[in-house]
Amino acid sequence: MLITDDFLPVPVPESLSATYLVPMSGLPAVGTKTAVQRLTGRLAEPVFGLARQMLDSPLMSVDTRPIGEFPALPPDLLTAFGATEEQLARLAAATHLVVVQAEYRPGWPPAHEWAARAVAAAVADTVDSDVVDVFGLQFLDPATALRSLPDAQGRIRLVDWVLVPYSSDSEGLWFTTKGLRRFGLLELQTQGVPDHLTRAWGAVMTGAARRLLRDWTDGLTGEDVPAFVQLPVLATVTGHDIAVAYGNPEQHGATAPVLLRLELDPATDPDADSFLSLRPPAGHPGPDGRYFAAACATLFSGIQPDVRYARSGDAMSTAVATARASLGDIRARFRAGQLPPETQLVVKYGLPGDDGPEFVWAGVTSWETPERIEAASASDADTDPTVRIGSPVVVAATDVVDWAVLDGTGVIEGGWTQAVLDAGERPAPPL
Repeated sequence: MLITDDFLPVPVPESLSATYLVPMSGLPAVGTKTAVQRLTGRLAEPVFGLARQMLDSPLMSVDTRPIGEFPALPPDLLTAFGATEEQLARLAAATHLVVVQAEYRPGWPPAHEWAARAVAAAVADTVDSDVVDVFGLQFLDPATALRSLPDAQGRIRLVDWVLVPYSSDSEGLWFTTKGLRRFGLLELQTQGVPDHLTRAWGAVMTGAARRLLRDWTDGLTGEDVPAFVQLPVLATVTGHDIAVAYGNPEQHGATAPVLLRLELDPATDPDADSFLSLRPPAGHPGPDGRYFAAACATLFSGIQPDVRYARSGDAMSTAVATARASLGDIRARFRAGQLPPETQLVVKYGLPGDDGPEFVWAGVTSWETPERIEAASASDADTDPTVRIGSPVVVAATDVVDWAVLDGTGVIEGGWTQAVLDAGERPAPPL
């Protein structure tokens, strides 16, 4: 194996396994093969055929066990990863677990994960139960589990398979991925991320995961599983990578790429995980957090992805009024194709929340009528779990508080509320 300063050799495991659970009261009334067959027409053929083939092979096992024979699942971690009270209650009331396990070689497709999740979803669907993804410690209802599987073209949303949890320490935020090990790749981590980049950096991590996973699987295309795959030390991440990871490749404007340096961070404890750390390129001056902020500014075209305010000051009120007064003109220019080349029109609008509205940006894709704007979200929203970066949204023009025209360097026109925020004229907190 050739070792150079440009590539990092990452070890490849000999095999990979997936485990899914279906909690139920009593024993299953429908056989597993019958349950899978009922998915005809609901599951794309690449996975439907794969699930049936693996079910008939020694690579997959499906067992029903009394729940006491299986180690207890930690309810606090399940809750942290999104479990509802109803799901935890069904788990507590269960007498048996259907355990679906599959094993496969590293590479693409990850047959062990796709087939095991499909079979578990089929079983859960017959008894109105849940699927528990043991790797991710996540509950999935059968419909959600099936939607996460590949479509007829073999495409998936990486966010359905890789989570990005974070925690805080004295140096800022520590981000990790949880899910790349499904595919044999080490998990990613970033340390020292500024607090205000919480959601933006989570999206960057997801985009980086997508880019590195592609490089990883490209290195596993041969008949024999290699001992190592060489990943580039400098990973290139673009807005397109982020959009693809969220399942909306056609709804993201072009952005300049950012570079992230890959470092192997081996675990000193044999029971702990090793990581691939994302760092600024060598020679970058200043703290890492400054580079991460600049990277987010590049990937999100200088627009802060989440802006919340409860009361407008004079400057903000003037900014909103200015933006709204010119909506008709910018719509006309957008529809006539009169915006500068290689630019994108974005609008900021409000989402209702318990603590006041949350204001998010979205890239305009269509504006057929003055009252209704079709767009793609530029960020994840706190207040609405369906609003995720790259996801399609419909915006009422009456909800718009700002608009901006962006190129690769940032705002070139509009963005009045952003200018107020950047100038430090933050609105007063609510009384």
